[in-house]
Order: sequence, then structure tokens, then C-alpha cells
Amino acid sequence: MKFKWEGIMPAVTTKFTTKDTLDLAMFSQNIKAQVEAGVHGIVLGGTLGEASTLEDSEKRTLTTETVKIVAGKIPVMINIAEQTTKGAIDAANKAEEDGASGLMMLPPMRYSAGDREVLEYFKAVANNSSLPIMVYNNPVDYKTEVTLDMFDVLLKYETIQAVKESTRDISNVTRIKNRFGNRLKIMTGVDTLALESLLMGADGWVAGLVCAFPAETVAIYELQKAGKIKEALKIYRWFLPLLELDINSKLVQNIKLAEVATGIGTENVRAPRLPLVGTERALVLKVIEDGLKNRPQLPDYKNL
Repeated sequence: MKFKWEGIMPAVTTKFTTKDTLDLAMFSQNIKAQVEAGVHGIVLGGTLGEASTLEDSEKRTLTTETVKIVAGKIPVMINIAEQTTKGAIDAANKAEEDGASGLMMLPPMRYSAGDREVLEYFKAVANNSSLPIMVYNNPVDYKTEVTLDMFDVLLKYETIQAVKESTRDISNVTRIKNRFGNRLKIMTGVDTLALESLLMGADGWVAGLVCAFPAETVAIYELQKAGKIKEALKIYRWFLPLLELDINSKLVQNIKLAEVATGIGTENVRAPRLPLVGTERALVLKVIEDGLKNRPQLPDYKNL
């Protein structure tokens, strides 16, 4: 499937049973809810997907199951977050074997690589996989920035096609557009800057709270795309307190609680993560409850 770098792409959570195995039944229910809402792609094994805790076999199972569920309707992407170049190439090759149609790719993990090393890392995967690549640029959380000068080098490779823009600097959308035009597609990766980024020219949104609120997320994208900015802004303003649950170290637990509230997830996380307790839990539940109480009536966003 040709990858279209546009629209809403949920960075889905990984569902676990109480016995700490993959909960494929609930996972399937959530993916189907995303597809029904009209998302434009699925991202597996990101931070929200608890990638660092997943075994290789589990990642492969999630990929093959998702490919089956979406049945060619939308593309499926898996995150590459490896410590070695060899491991990244191997993960990319397995993703292709398992039916993924694209890769989201972080710079090398743990080792604080220099610019030259980061470039060689991305180039090695591009040279050893035919899958299109979205570079995940998140220097705030992962401490390595892929600069525009570095993209000048990377874009010599056809399969490097997009960036998940998570620098938190909204002006970067304009910088990228000014420098690369449509050659580098932009998927905003920060929920609380999503509409702002789309209005500045981002092509899509790799989203987090979409895991619990797929229809509202897609509606914002479709409305702004149709030029109905006031309608999009009204939903976005309602959504913002919920979106702020994503820019928090407990984002996985937060969003899983929201999924429970909307009936498309469970609270189970994999240790060392633990479910929220006490005041922290109560505060998150209050945000979710307030959001549900004031949940907006959506327009027919699929037929704008």
C-alpha cells in the first residue's frame, strides 16, 4: 500500500491482560473503533504502546493482527526504537515481512549519538528496507535532535518521507515547509499543539488521546481541512484538558484510564509501570469525567 502521510494516525496503546499477556480481543476492539471513526493510519509500538517493554514476538503479533483487522483500508506503521543499527535493520525487515506498510523511526536509543552517527543509523535502515520512513524528531523527550541540515542529507533517500514533529516549536512547521516544500511531510506529534500545527501546514497528526476519543480527533482534522476552523476550534478547546494528559510522564496510564471510560480499553499496564493511585488517579479521573460530561455533539465530519 502506498503510504499517504496525512490525516489522523493513532499511536495506539498495547492492551494487556491481568496476567501480563497481550489482550488481543480488547486490542482488536480499539483498532476497529479507530477505523470506524475514520483514522488514516495506525502506529504500533510507540511510547504509548509501551514499546520498551514489548518482546520481539509481541511486536510481530501486534503487527500481523493489526494488518488483518484493517484489511487494507488504512496503512499500518510500526515504531523502530533500537539500541543498535543491526537491531534497527532487523526490526525493519521483520516489519516488512509482517505486512507493515511504513516505519516510524527514532534515533539510536540509550547511546547519545552525534549527528554523523544519527545520519548513518537512518541511512542504514533506508538502504536495507523498502518501507517508507517517518523520522520521529523529539529532542525534548529523547535528547537527540534531527536538524534541518540533517534532513538535507536524509532526504536524498527516497524512502525517508516524513517527520513526526515533536520539538514543541510550532514555528518548525513553517521552517520545514519553507525549506523542503512537500518533499518532507509533517505529522505533528504533540497533542496540545495539534490544531495549531495543522493550521500552519502540517499534513497530519500522530495522536495520543485519539486512543480513547477517535471520532473527536478525526473531526478536528476533517473540519480544519474543510476550512471550518471555528467548528474545529470549538471541539479542540473542549479537548485540550484531555490532550494535556498526553504531555505527562504517566501518559500511558492516563490514556488507558481514558480508554476505560470510553469503553475501548483496559487499565492494565506492564511493570515497571503501575496503574495510577491516590490523588494522582483522582485528578486524572476528574479531567476525564469533566470531558465526558461536556462531550460535544459532532457534525457529520465524514461527509464535509
